[in-house]
Amino acid sequence: MKKDKVSIIGAGMVGSTTAFGLIASDITEEIALIDIDKKLAVAQAMDLQHSMPFWGYTNIKAGDYDDLIDSPIVIITCGAAQKPGETRLDLLKKNAAIIKEILPRVFRANPDIIVIMVTNPVDILTNIAIKMYPKKKNQIFGSGTILDTARFRYLLGEKMDVNPKSVHAFIVGEHGDSELPLWSSATIGSTPLDRFVKLNDKQKKQIFENAKNAAYAIIEGKQATYYAIAAGLVKLVKAVLLNKRTVFTVSHLLEGEMGIKDVCLSLPRVIGENGIERKIDIVMNKTEKELFRKSANKLKQAENGLK
Repeated sequence: MKKDKVSIIGAGMVGSTTAFGLIASDITEEIALIDIDKKLAVAQAMDLQHSMPFWGYTNIKAGDYDDLIDSPIVIITCGAAQKPGETRLDLLKKNAAIIKEILPRVFRANPDIIVIMVTNPVDILTNIAIKMYPKKKNQIFGSGTILDTARFRYLLGEKMDVNPKSVHAFIVGEHGDSELPLWSSATIGSTPLDRFVKLNDKQKKQIFENAKNAAYAIIEGKQATYYAIAAGLVKLVKAVLLNKRTVFTVSHLLEGEMGIKDVCLSLPRVIGENGIERKIDIVMNKTEKELFRKSANKLKQAENGLK
């Protein structure tokens, strides 16, 4: 197996932009773009190949499921895209069928592969994948709220006039309308947020709403979001390939946390070469716990409606 090969299923905007980010980061030797639309995969690969004189060299090609045999990571971005006016849960039936079809092909090719689920609704699709392969639960995780968390940190940094990399704050729960911000544990550097700058409830609500609804605004303006999620996926790949053991708010199976089971939601997890390396027992206040449970119940109801 090539230690630094990445396969991407889905050569649309998210998949191809992720490939571009990986090439620009120069962290992988080979990338295989896999898509049911072979012509699209070939065209995307060719366009990316022509960027090589400007970056470090990466072998990128239009591939197939045989490429998974020697790939330690596969990123799944294929499926129906969210349209203006749609929620992520509106995509459930169409994309659940696609995931159920491709996952057996993935694990037949490579039982040890790390699966990063990106296709929406990412939490339910991650849960479907883990239910299909429960023994591989640490190998399977979703991109979850890594993008929501990034948006939240950017907006807080803008408000506080500090680099967003110095903002340590999480959005957890569903990657969708029931997600929630963890204000109680938010810090700037190591200083609690409320000590750094005291925000009132109206300001906090506005910042969170802007972060939560950013996707709708972007989709309304240009049909899809792809730059920021691709940047996040590059960081996830780097954490796995280089065993960085970095904390991300990925979507993963809950097994009794706060009394919640059998649902995938985003909480901070340590990501390394084995996928989920460690769970983090994050502190939430009473209100946050209640909102988190509501988020879990919403996803359970949506998944039960699929049966």
